[in-house]
Amino acid sequence: MNHIIIRDAQLEDAARLLEIYAYYVKKTAITFEYEVPSLAEFEERIKKTKARYPYLVIERDGVIEGYAYAGPFVGRAAYDWSCELTVYLDRNARKCGLGRKIYEALESRLKKTGILNLYACIGYPEKEDRYLNRNSAEFHAHLGFVKVGEFHKCGYKFGNWYHMIWMEKIIGEHCSAQPPVEFGLK
Repeated sequence: MNHIIIRDAQLEDAARLLEIYAYYVKKTAITFEYEVPSLAEFEERIKKTKARYPYLVIERDGVIEGYAYAGPFVGRAAYDWSCELTVYLDRNARKCGLGRKIYEALESRLKKTGILNLYACIGYPEKEDRYLNRNSAEFHAHLGFVKVGEFHKCGYKFGNWYHMIWMEKIIGEHCSAQPPVEFGLK
């Protein structure tokens, strides 16, 4: 029996989240990061994100199986209504609906704050290989994201050049007198 819980990430979760992330750093080109960050650095990333955006974990039967968070898109005030999303699942917990569940929860939280545009920056192979496939782009498309841009051979990892694509999903109405985003809402 699978008991699924989605909750706010806590600093005490950092070691497990880093364990999940480390696999992607060491074995894939899903992240273009070369070195696994230290636990202290990862905790700082969580704190910085949570100061303004949601950072969620998903548990199955009491075990953290993944995490998702939002972050600034570009970082200027005019972009406050837009954010970039990130999701990582334990490599053994993929393709079972957990990614969709946590992304939908994250989207719901962001919509309540007044965020209108969601963006995903995705490593994309010219030709799939053992380090990178097109699953992330397909996952985002399945959730209603559309490809809006592509950068060619801009990421280099494991001796290979990879493209990067941007995907977008509009989740709110754009008004001429747009109310401000209420960062930090739960």
